[in-house]
Amino acid sequence: QVHLVESGGGSVQAGWSLRLSCVASRSNWCMAWFRQAPGMKREGVARACSRGSLIYYLDSVKGRFTVSQDNEKNTLYLQLNNLAPEDTAMYYCAAASYVGVIPLRTSDFASWGQGTQVTVSS
Repeated sequence: QVHLVESGGGSVQAGWSLRLSCVASRSNWCMAWFRQAPGMKREGVARACSRGSLIYYLDSVKGRFTVSQDNEKNTLYLQLNNLAPEDTAMYYCAAASYVGVIPLRTSDFASWGQGTQVTVSS
């Protein structure tokens, strides 16, 4: 198990930006961001595997969100630009030692953080 701590969430207006951070207790082969809105299933947003060489995004965030890593600090970032109300959710960081062919399958990720809330108002 890996200990993950997220930060950087907040309440912003549509069109604004936020930067989320996730600090891990050790290095991981794959780290990802998921989000879950009230009453909705948790969905994968972005992942960075193999020291950032395998990056994948949810279609609805492509061009607006950017995932990056600082491997020396065991930290994963998610830059959220041009936020929209539909981006409102609890954002979770997750870590995995292996992922399958489905890029952001929840069950592949064994370790999860407590989440950081992102709220976007119109």
